[in-house]
Amino acid sequence: MAKNFVEELQWRGMIHTIMPGAEEQLAKEMTTAYLGIDPTADSLHIGHLVGVMILKHLQMCGHRPIALIGGATGMIGDPSGKSQERNLLDEATLRHNQEAIKRQLAKLLDFDSDAPNAAVLVNNYDWMKEFSFLDFARDIGKCITVNYMMAKDSVKKRFNGEGDGMSFTEFTYQLLQGYDFLHLYQTMNCKVQLGGADQWGNITTGTELIRRKLGSEAEAFAITCPLITKADGTKFGKTESGNVWLDARYTSPYKFYQFWLNVSDDDAKRYIKIFTLLDKATIDALIEEHDAAPHLRVLQKALAKEITTMIHSAEEYEKAVEASQILFGGATSEALRRLDEQTLLQVFEGVPQFKISHEDLGCTFVDLCAEKTQIFPSKGECRKMIQGGGVSLSKEKVSDPMRAVTAEDLIAGKYLLVQRGKKNYYLVTVE
Repeated sequence: MAKNFVEELQWRGMIHTIMPGAEEQLAKEMTTAYLGIDPTADSLHIGHLVGVMILKHLQMCGHRPIALIGGATGMIGDPSGKSQERNLLDEATLRHNQEAIKRQLAKLLDFDSDAPNAAVLVNNYDWMKEFSFLDFARDIGKCITVNYMMAKDSVKKRFNGEGDGMSFTEFTYQLLQGYDFLHLYQTMNCKVQLGGADQWGNITTGTELIRRKLGSEAEAFAITCPLITKADGTKFGKTESGNVWLDARYTSPYKFYQFWLNVSDDDAKRYIKIFTLLDKATIDALIEEHDAAPHLRVLQKALAKEITTMIHSAEEYEKAVEASQILFGGATSEALRRLDEQTLLQVFEGVPQFKISHEDLGCTFVDLCAEKTQIFPSKGECRKMIQGGGVSLSKEKVSDPMRAVTAEDLIAGKYLLVQRGKKNYYLVTVE
């Protein structure tokens, strides 16, 4: 027996508003529902992940998910939650982004099986590009009044002086999104639109358009999820260096793993329900275990493991854990040598760094630390710490201060890692 979709989302804290009748529709039959994704980049970021997880649950509960790439709407920009106009995309960029997004979605959704509820990817550019302005104004524009459109919060905010006002292009956005729903309703029997709480106005324009165009017996529904925030009120999914992306080219698996590992306890309790597929009993047990010993960060570790494995792979997760242990645990020199250059630089981001030239290789260790770099203030101090067993080069203990530093000591062909005591690391780049 498939799980009940609405109940599943409810205990996970993933429902903000649900239109009356939606739950009955989902209980009655296999239902098709869609969620729009903005194709402004060739990767999703973790802000998109809530919506994608909702599609995943929808499919796991026996219903059919449609991921709609907003090619046409991406050319216009959605005013919801924005006080500025968007950049507009050309078709080649749009198609490239669509393909990249589909590859990411395919890790979570089943597009390829012959199951009746296999996921479908559509792009609204495909049906909007042939639509003439006159036809749109005549067939769609006449169904919805300006008064109705003006009453929406996303429109009201912009009229009340936030940003630079609102162009006619953006004002028509809700009609275009409404038309998507009508089109999918008519061509794919799609009866539910899913989205973030900020999309409620646009989604209900769609249900209204379907009713006015096809008559009151045409039933369409809306379900929105809360916008994800952090417990301290700052924006979820942003770090100093920008978005946390799902594509390893933009956010490495190590960085991705670290993001989840470092969320607060309160956030971890919410996120583990939203961003993993663990069941209620498992999550309740993890929360209990976490509360008994918060310093062990059981929840963060489980969250980071589940989500890194799901988005990247079990192998990338293992590599991220190993990389994390290099700074804080007793990792070996083999582990260090397995790191790729990008991860190495990220692990040691923020540690003191020095540069030496290739000609300097062959010098003694004590010269490297006290003359070529300022790792130690003097050779005497360096020797003393080596005698006490507190110095290592690339994770191997140094016992002889006069040992030569050679190309064989290099990591990734160009780095030396010196460790003083337990906590102090120095990265030396050989140029």
